[in-house]
Amino acid sequence: MIISGPSGVGKDAIIDAMKRRQPTHPRHYVITVTTRERRANEVDGVHYHFLTLEDYHLLVAEEGLLEASEVHGNWYGTPRDQVQSAVGHGVDAILKIDVQGADKVRARIPEALLIFVVPPSIEELERRLRERRTETREQAELRLRNARIEMARTGEFDHVVVNETDKVDATAEAIDGIIAAEHRRYADRRIRV
Repeated sequence: MIISGPSGVGKDAIIDAMKRRQPTHPRHYVITVTTRERRANEVDGVHYHFLTLEDYHLLVAEEGLLEASEVHGNWYGTPRDQVQSAVGHGVDAILKIDVQGADKVRARIPEALLIFVVPPSIEELERRLRERRTETREQAELRLRNARIEMARTGEFDHVVVNETDKVDATAEAIDGIIAAEHRRYADRRIRV
């Protein structure tokens, strides 16, 4: 299960809300690797696995990533072992990745469920990026430009969910509902990673 969307749309808050809920099917939330600098509020191994560029490229060379992409000037990737372990144990693997990564996972795993989260408006997304104050002005502008490109690709996703302002629990509930419906619809689905 892939949860994607532009930077600043609230993916982390949505996933935190999903973790607090009681899903009917067990889940593993995959922790992405990245080469970007750790933000003050982030914990290595909880929010991301923060790697040096050298360690990241070594992991790529060892085929340790299901997908790897450069996004906003930094490298990100999904650890293959986490996904294989979850799927092998009959647990949903929940991936929080960008549009490029979603493309790559869909190419390898056509059965993957792709959910795209959008803001109520581009103006609201701009406000969220500005107010979170985790990037420089230039970085925020790059993320906003990329967001416009990414949001033009919503048709490539199975579902699109709007993360309304101050409604993160409702967004998490909507995504939980989509996942539950997919389990009912494809009860015998088997995925190979």
